[in-house]
Amino acid sequence: MGARIRGLMVLVVVLLTGAVLGTAGAQWLTAEPDGAGARSSPIQTGATSERIRVEVLNGGGQSGLARETTGYLRDRGFDVVEVGNWKTFDEDSTFVLARTGDVEVAYRVAGALGVSRVAERPDPNLFVDVSVVLGRDWSLERLSAGDQPETEVPWWDLRQYLKRPGAPSPGARLADPDPGEGSS
Repeated sequence: MGARIRGLMVLVVVLLTGAVLGTAGAQWLTAEPDGAGARSSPIQTGATSERIRVEVLNGGGQSGLARETTGYLRDRGFDVVEVGNWKTFDEDSTFVLARTGDVEVAYRVAGALGVSRVAERPDPNLFVDVSVVLGRDWSLERLSAGDQPETEVPWWDLRQYLKRPGAPSPGARLADPDPGEGSS
């Protein structure tokens, strides 16, 4: 009986090792080319492989908007190095400023955000390539709704087999319960 248990344990270890190695290997083999996936590779500037340095500035006055947009840009491979407020909060529309004179870099950021206004305002005192000024028209929901790709769960992802009945699907947003519920 001892040999049977050892054989079963060896089989379990081999299967678990294969599952872990298969999962890790499949992630590299199924990578989406040219930023088609949720995360993209660093954006190339010229012949070097440095990231595009971006500052995100709130010009519309809505609290937390620059912070949310920062996460969105970082998920797409941009290096957001500064987050803050614009000179005023009375900007009606969002625009992108090229700070190093390389307008192509500004157009890449504008394209990722779906913004059409791009201007060239070089500033050697800033340590950024691009400034994004968010206006009153800016809403991250307009991008997030159409930007979320339908993700098919691969056969080797074990989480699909471990779902509990009634559990939220992967990627679902959970809301905080109403503090008034059940309180006396």
